Amino acid sequence: MEKTVFSIDCWFDGHVQGVGFRYTAVALAKGYEVTGSVRNLSDGRVYLRAEGEESEVRDFHLALSAEMEDYIRETEVKTESGPRTREGFKILD
Repeated sequence: MEKTVFSIDCWFDGHVQGVGFRYTAVALAKGYEVTGSVRNLSDGRVYLRAEGEESEVRDFHLALSAEMEDYIRETEVKTESGPRTREGFKILD
């Protein structure tokens, strides 16, 4: 049976595309035990999925939000627990 992990789905709104948001997320993820992905959405938002131990995921989310706070106007967040769906942390097209 696969281990259950905590996950967070975030939609960042504001001036979040074209400012290195996705690359910053990938770089920061290396400092946390998280897997996931980040991608630009056609409506101008950035979508992030991160999975792992709850404290690692929450700390990663806080670090990214703090790093990019000048570009974020609003963030929608949903959390859940379930099986891991991602390997590594990468940018999706």
